Amino acid sequence: MKATKIIMVSLLCVAAVVMGYFCVMSVVTPISFENTRQAREVAVIQNLMHLRTAEVEFNREKGYFTADLDSLVLFLKTTPKKEVLKEGSLTDKQLEAGLTEHKAVKIMDAAKAKAQKKQQFASDDELYAYVWENDREVKNNGLSGFRRDTIEKNMIETLYKGALTEETVDQIIYIPYSNGVRYELEVNNTYTTSQGIRVPLFEARAPFATYLGDLNEQELVNLIDKEQKLDHYAGLKVGSIDAPNNNAGNWE
Repeated sequence: MKATKIIMVSLLCVAAVVMGYFCVMSVVTPISFENTRQAREVAVIQNLMHLRTAEVEFNREKGYFTADLDSLVLFLKTTPKKEVLKEGSLTDKQLEAGLTEHKAVKIMDAAKAKAQKKQQFASDDELYAYVWENDREVKNNGLSGFRRDTIEKNMIETLYKGALTEETVDQIIYIPYSNGVRYELEVNNTYTTSQGIRVPLFEARAPFATYLGDLNEQELVNLIDKEQKLDHYAGLKVGSIDAPNNNAGNWE
């Protein structure tokens, strides 16, 4: 009887320890999962924002979005970023008289071309100074001091301000913590509003399973199930191919 009692007590102690372990883990596991999820999503969101920046610039240059991630990276590496340097501005009086920015630029371009046929100039500054001083149409339209120059800069440096380089820009197409899985990218370049205006759309996605797949399986299942029941996308995404949303992310 004594031995049986000892065995029973021992079994109860083991059961208590096991139950205690599972009780602790039932609290610790969700907390650990959520903490890891939040930490990983910082990197996933950063890449989605980089993709959004690239797609918006691609659309600005070409008039449509691309669903090809490799083409997007190639665009960043090979296309110069054009910027217009501005000096001087049109007055209200000039605008009221019908002089627009476009017309002013055309007048200046014609004046520069005419001046360059007459003589050579050591620099653009010298060319503009001559035109401002001597061209009749420029002076008649009050455009002395007006200057617009288009310059080309490195696309990656201009868009990402050092956050990405030629060597690291390729990483934006891969979902962090996914062992090389690419972001899902879709476009809808034929979307038309009720007013008949074409609005190109894009959507980049990172499912939970891609960057949380190595964590607790049950917690991942619970998270996906929760989002689906709320009719939310089970992951992180930016943009929408269904309707314009100003290219917002679902975390914003």
